[in-house]
Amino acid sequence: MTSALSPNQRAEVFYPSSDGEPVAESYAHLCVLLATLEILRQYLQGQQATVLANQFLYYSEGFPRLRVAPDVMVIFNVAPGGRDHYKVWEEGEVPAVIFEMTSAGTRNHDQEFKKTLYEQLGVKEYWLFDPRGEWVQGQLQGYRLRNNIYEPITDHRSEPLGLRLQVEGELIAFYREDTGEKLLNPTEQAQALREAQQRVDAEALARQQAEQQVEQLKERLRSLGVDPEENS
Repeated sequence: MTSALSPNQRAEVFYPSSDGEPVAESYAHLCVLLATLEILRQYLQGQQATVLANQFLYYSEGFPRLRVAPDVMVIFNVAPGGRDHYKVWEEGEVPAVIFEMTSAGTRNHDQEFKKTLYEQLGVKEYWLFDPRGEWVQGQLQGYRLRNNIYEPITDHRSEPLGLRLQVEGELIAFYREDTGEKLLNPTEQAQALREAQQRVDAEALARQQAEQQVEQLKERLRSLGVDPEENS
């Protein structure tokens, strides 16, 4: 789906980074999009990979209208960091995993056009997540490329990511397959940080109270004429 252009022709083609449309259909869709982006971005830190959200994916050089904007896409074997848009022919890699946060209104586009396109591009896994439970049974359905055809994923495992996916309310939860550890979303990270700080504060208070009790005991001994430092 790519074509070779001369340097002059490449300079003449404009590839927009935005179409002025909203980032997400609803608050629920926006929340799961942003949470998924941040979870996977942190998970893949230090690797030759990038995670992009709602950026144009251009897949045919010289044809800027041939584009799609996946809600979240993971691309391996490319330089880390953000992009205003992603051009397959420049980066040399197609996304390995794509997530679409679907709804009844986008069902046909997500299930037909995008599924066919991603299949033809060679995207290894395509996941549909329905935060409101409008049409996807169980809210989450994945497809894995086998012999150039998408087959349903029945165990909610992502092979390229090494993660197990689970529905938790209106969000996707991710668990490492090697350790079983859950990858915390931003809200859970903030809660974990608060709890850790509370434990630190409680331990500091306990130490302070213990030190005060020791000093009080020493004062009592001194009042009885005993030097508490003699046997120390």
